[in-house]
Amino acid sequence: MPGDGFTLGLMIPALVLAFTGWLVPRLLFHFFPEGVRPLFILAGVATLVMLALGMVFFAVLYLAGGVSFEMLLEPGWAAFLGHMLKLGAISALLWGPVMVLSVAQLPKRWKKEVW
Repeated sequence: MPGDGFTLGLMIPALVLAFTGWLVPRLLFHFFPEGVRPLFILAGVATLVMLALGMVFFAVLYLAGGVSFEMLLEPGWAAFLGHMLKLGAISALLWGPVMVLSVAQLPKRWKKEVW
């Protein structure tokens, strides 16, 4: 089919971001104590980690697409970081709902605290 490359080109990055949104809270769970307040802090840290990962992910996609790093930095570091931050924030539409569901499932794993 003519559109398969385009569809795969969009679906694979979307699935990677969604899976990462599920995985990051699960990994952070091992470093946070149980409890409601730590759970909210974990969610905030997971959001910041996902934002940073989204920025790196899109930078890698640009580089894989043939855009040189020098070209990305041509307008300056501030413009580059601002653009990547914007893309990372937009990617929250993909990983955000998955991350919220992943965080919501974490209290099931608590052994000491009660939700």
